[in-house]
Amino acid sequence: MGISRVSLVALTLAGLLSLGATNAFAEKIAVVDVGRAIFNTDSAKARLKQMQAKPEYAALQARYESIGADIKALQKDMETSRLTASSQKNAEYQKKMDYLQADLELVARKLETEIKSLQGEIMKELQPKVVEVIQELVKAEKVTLLLPREVVIYAPPETDLTPKFIERLNKK
Repeated sequence: MGISRVSLVALTLAGLLSLGATNAFAEKIAVVDVGRAIFNTDSAKARLKQMQAKPEYAALQARYESIGADIKALQKDMETSRLTASSQKNAEYQKKMDYLQADLELVARKLETEIKSLQGEIMKELQPKVVEVIQELVKAEKVTLLLPREVVIYAPPETDLTPKFIERLNKK
């Protein structure tokens, strides 16, 4: 059984406290959500808009919306004729619904794949800048312990450096 990141952070903090290392906490502790920061940068938003403007992506998005509308229309038809339709007709409705659901899931997976691919590209491109900005931010804010936001259960808003991180990353 592996130990989760949250458990590891909690054990580390508990260990420091039990050793009387309270001086370590007299310094500044902060959190940052690097993923959120990266995808909220101006460059990431621009890249997302570019991808969404591509005909292939727009066609997938339109197909997704069209299937969703077809599902809603079929649900409405099923509701209005449920009591009066034969069991064969209800079975046909259900079959159509199953096909539409499968189509919707396929298109959703394709859209998700496109987005994840773009996210991977953006992460790869911004990685060197991220490291640089973290170092600058730690120095400028006099942070002695910077934790990823996703492993922290609670952090007061004033300890979240994500907005400052985004601002600095946008300037790079």
